[in-house]
Amino acid sequence: MKSQGFDTIVIGGGAAGLFCASRIAAKGMQVLVLERANKVARKVLMSGGGRCNFTNMMVEPDNYLSANPHFCISALNRYTQWDFVGLVGDYEIPYHEKTLGQLFCDRSAKDIVNLLLAECEQGAVRIRTQCNITDVNYGGEHSGDYQVSTDQGLFHSPVLVVASGGLSIPSMGVTGLGYELAQQFGMSVLPQRAGLVPFTLGGELKTLAANLSGLSTEVVLANERASFSESLLFTHRGLSGPVALQLSSYWHPGETVELNLLPRLEVQDWLRQQKQQRPKTLLRTLVAEHLPRNLVMALEQYHWSGLAERPLADWSHQQLDAAAQALSAWALTPAGTEGYRTAEVTLGGVDTDGLSSKTMESRSQSGLFFIGEVVDVTGHLGGYNFQWAWSSAVACAEAVGGLYRRS
Repeated sequence: MKSQGFDTIVIGGGAAGLFCASRIAAKGMQVLVLERANKVARKVLMSGGGRCNFTNMMVEPDNYLSANPHFCISALNRYTQWDFVGLVGDYEIPYHEKTLGQLFCDRSAKDIVNLLLAECEQGAVRIRTQCNITDVNYGGEHSGDYQVSTDQGLFHSPVLVVASGGLSIPSMGVTGLGYELAQQFGMSVLPQRAGLVPFTLGGELKTLAANLSGLSTEVVLANERASFSESLLFTHRGLSGPVALQLSSYWHPGETVELNLLPRLEVQDWLRQQKQQRPKTLLRTLVAEHLPRNLVMALEQYHWSGLAERPLADWSHQQLDAAAQALSAWALTPAGTEGYRTAEVTLGGVDTDGLSSKTMESRSQSGLFFIGEVVDVTGHLGGYNFQWAWSSAVACAEAVGGLYRRS
């Protein structure tokens, strides 16, 4: 079978892959995108509840996790959130800030997908979906090129961009191909785990959460490495919502997390003060002024059922302090997380020590690039991972455009 040549082959038709392909094609290069799924950008379509949180107004390196926290700086500085916001504006896509600088489409995530496809169309990018890659080699019949064997034919190019994403949401057909390719070409790959994922609970805690399923409240959730102040959502399996998803990226199995249900109060002082001022009041009455009543009743049953009907005047300081601890520093040990099934991202991946932070090219293999989620750079919840996709894609495209045009 005859092999078809391109200036660049991009593996992965997600946010990073499509954006990179369009930017390379805009330089007059012939680009082929290979996507395993039946359509491109499936993760974009489902993101942000179907509205796509496409970037954040406050992107900083501190919003990213990586074994090398400095690696992301170059790409983020060279293609900023405002650059992508400008592109969104060029396409007249209406958007809004939701909370904490998060920018969402007003209408649908389809607007961002259509933007990406339009950019690709302008550069005549070739896109093949439902394309399974069976083998990748370098050299051989086409010296200096990467040979990509697929169930739709053979392709070759001097540039191979790996934008295959991570392992999250396996129902979308994701694989570990990107990690396998890195290792095939002698690069290091760091261990992967699910990130931005709900916690699961066990035993009585699972029952408590299940009984409160659907209830949301503003809290602070923390461990020794990180602390987040956002909404917590109880589910039939455990804890979700932005604050749980955020902390999950900093959590390791078996560790305890600390939950503050009343972050706006100095709870110990407040309870002692209330005991003096309202001695005949029940604790649940006080707490229900700040938390949903269903939650208060569940907390009462779990933490102070034996004192439930006693007025504050009958509580000792020690008992009151224990209640304060339960409300403001409740130590919980998650049973685990929901794993890749519902994870928004994959932590770990291609070791950044093997990549140039300016170009995203392998330091050991000429013409081989890794961008987006497959790289060991993972953003917080709130549009940061999309911005990494855009920024890393542009860094790669600029390098490819300057070095690897076929004669």
